[in-house]
Amino acid sequence: MYFTDRGIEELANRRGEEEVTFEWLAERLREFVDLNPEFEIPVERLATWLARLDDEDEDE
Repeated sequence: MYFTDRGIEELANRRGEEEVTFEWLAERLREFVDLNPEFEIPVERLATWLARLDDEDEDE
């Protein structure tokens, strides 16, 4: 188990029933990077990965 799994589990437990838009998620990611600029690259990689998920499915 990765250390980040605990945070992911907490997110699922606390917010798992909620529905959000990708616009809302993008705003939260921007806020997070504004408060934690050292995480800019990992957040950028996550956002790019999420944005391109369908592209990977088409390649298969």
